[in-house]
Amino acid sequence: MSLLAPFRSSDQEDAPPGTPQPDLPLGRRVELPGRGTTFVRDVPGPPGAPTVVLLHGLIASGGLNWFQAFGPLGKHFRVLAIDHRGHARGLRTRKRFRLADCADDVAALLDALDIDDAIAVGYSMGGPIAQLLWKRHPEKVSGLVLCATADRFVPGRREQLVFVTAMGAAAGSTRFGQLLTRVPVGVVQRHVPAGVRARPESFRRWARAEMGRHDWRMVAEAAGAIGTYDASQWIGDIDVPTAVLVTTDDKAVPATEQARLVVRIPDATIHRVDDGHIVCSRPLFGPVLTRAVRDVADRIA
Repeated sequence: MSLLAPFRSSDQEDAPPGTPQPDLPLGRRVELPGRGTTFVRDVPGPPGAPTVVLLHGLIASGGLNWFQAFGPLGKHFRVLAIDHRGHARGLRTRKRFRLADCADDVAALLDALDIDDAIAVGYSMGGPIAQLLWKRHPEKVSGLVLCATADRFVPGRREQLVFVTAMGAAAGSTRFGQLLTRVPVGVVQRHVPAGVRARPESFRRWARAEMGRHDWRMVAEAAGAIGTYDASQWIGDIDVPTAVLVTTDDKAVPATEQARLVVRIPDATIHRVDDGHIVCSRPLFGPVLTRAVRDVADRIA
């Protein structure tokens, strides 16, 4: 029996009837005591397999960011993919978006599912969340895989101020949210593999439904939080097996910034993929990511 299924009621609630979608694992809503309700996709994996928790990037979701990885990873690991707060079906709150709160959400999810620890895999914005999960809840993290990400995203303080001011203004703009709702679907479509592009309308409808669930105020605040993130003072303290997956043609997070993680984190290994920031939408991503995660799993004592 396949661990993945193309049709789940929770995926179709905003899509026209009969709309095909990428194969996705079962998803369910999970109550995080004292925090709210989130959404997680779950691949059981082989009996007794280690757990991998997948942390998606900005303006994505667990489904959109990782749909190419569920199958390859699920052959070796139990796989969880959470929707972060404000994204897709993730936790909703009136509080300002903080990356630290996302890390605490992941720790609460592991507690709710009675999982002692996991390999945290962070993509782009998910990288800081994975790093903060280790810093704030080290007992929950057995290893790290950091993909297309860095320990700081806007190098200069002046640039940070400009970035955060712009995103803060955008957070209060309804027009901004409407604009973003339209733009990313086309971006995703241009970068998806040929097999999916052959069915563009089905993929676009699924992606539009997934992204239409975002709380755009929180997404804009998330962008601002990324702009001020700086773990350079403590990133070298990471003491769990770590792999860094560098996207060498990345225009969003320069490969040089990604590669610095390998220098800063003791005993980190490097894995390269010659593609850009949306490599996660391509079939090659699943096998490359799986090799990086298995590298970390093999080094866990």
